[in-house]
Amino acid sequence: MSKVYFVGCGPGDPELITIKAKKLVQKADVLVYSGSLIPPEIIKYNKKGKKHDAAKLVREEIFSLLLKNSKKGKLVVRLHDGDPAIYGAIREQIDNLEKKDVESIVVPGVTSFLASAAALGTQLTLPGITQTMIITRAESRTKVPKREKISELAKHQSTLIFYLSVHLLTKISKEAIAGGYKKSTPVAVVYKASRKDQKIILGTLADITKKVKAERIRMTAIVIIGDVIKPKSYEYSRLYDKTSVSYTHLRAHETEADSVCRLLLEKKK
Repeated sequence: MSKVYFVGCGPGDPELITIKAKKLVQKADVLVYSGSLIPPEIIKYNKKGKKHDAAKLVREEIFSLLLKNSKKGKLVVRLHDGDPAIYGAIREQIDNLEKKDVESIVVPGVTSFLASAAALGTQLTLPGITQTMIITRAESRTKVPKREKISELAKHQSTLIFYLSVHLLTKISKEAIAGGYKKSTPVAVVYKASRKDQKIILGTLADITKKVKAERIRMTAIVIIGDVIKPKSYEYSRLYDKTSVSYTHLRAHETEADSVCRLLLEKKK
């Protein structure tokens, strides 16, 4: 059966591509990539294959490339930035290929909201603050259901993560406040997370729009809203609590060296 590989190449840093993804890029006979969103260093991994910039093509042209070349028995890679499953428009491609008896294989990649969290050195779920993340986008050309309006999502008081929406920051801030977030709620905007020209802008719902406008950032950025960005207080995880089941389980499997280290640490306390 003919195959097409939908491959995520990570958020921007060429070293964050997975081993599996890199091997497929290197071996591809046909590489269809998402324009300037793909680092040139990653495209260069492919030495002999035919390369096509999807940014210069329409949907039908991309589908035709994938279909014709896979039917010829060629190794076809559709290369996406980040992870193909997040705002990657792969569903329509997979469905159309399936109708033509072409199998689609998805290879995940590191997505930009995780690279943003890493850049911030933060944890997106914190005991005592929130155990929930909501990944969404602000409404523009692509409509969102009424139940997914920002003001509705804000009612959960979770960590709110926005893709493709930094140019709509005024709207995001206004609706988040209308939904229940305080004006003092921390906001982080990470531009080109993990890349050499990465920028981090920190603020609150009250002032983040002004700060981002001053940096002239209108695209290629993740917006994160929530107290996890700058927590005033939080609870420690129970994962390594000495009274928890998991801690007892770890104790049962510790080595002699582990035991010595633990006793020394407990003595210091």
